[in-house]
Amino acid sequence: MPGGGGLCLHTILPDPSNPDRLFVAISTGGVYRTDDGGKNWQPRNKGIRAKFLPPDQQYPEWGQCVHKVVSHPSNANRMFLQHHWGIYRSDDAGDSWNDIGNGVPSDFGFAMEIDPHDPNTVYVIPIESDEFRCTPEAKLRVYRTKNAGDSWEPLTEGLPQEDALETILRDNLKADANDPTGLYFGTRSGKLFGSKNGGDSWTMISEGLPAITCVKTAKIG
Repeated sequence: MPGGGGLCLHTILPDPSNPDRLFVAISTGGVYRTDDGGKNWQPRNKGIRAKFLPPDQQYPEWGQCVHKVVSHPSNANRMFLQHHWGIYRSDDAGDSWNDIGNGVPSDFGFAMEIDPHDPNTVYVIPIESDEFRCTPEAKLRVYRTKNAGDSWEPLTEGLPQEDALETILRDNLKADANDPTGLYFGTRSGKLFGSKNGGDSWTMISEGLPAITCVKTAKIG
């Protein structure tokens, strides 16, 4: 499983309906799938554009810089992907991908999360670019789709909309199992935000922390 700029294996997704199938995603390597319990792996990157490559080489079989992949246990064939440049959806277990990045201020980013109660609801936090890795227009916005990427809406209530030059890394956005869904994300500047209503409104939980690189949720009791 090659990766031209590094072998960061950051995503592992099982298929609850097929114990022999597993997906992994690797930075500068792409998405790979096994259908025989790991004996053989095949790249699954058709339709993902590697914008950073020369124009005539932008759709390679492997080598894409995938930042995050999510899926829902109720439908493992439908997957969502945050690329180095681009937001994508697959409806056929990664055999092909379609660009769904229209409607966000930048399709560059790292963090992505799926709602545990709705396989069509996905959240991303756009970043300006690979050269300027902060939130676009100095506004901290979470974007949500409720229709599997056909449209996106900004979620801003309670989030700073001025001078908010924040960076959110790939594992810094996480949902809990509550209903309504709780969402949490952290920034490299040490701020932690939370929502009790699926992102409709946000509260700063803490600030002044060290750089946050991973957010997890757990049910206690």
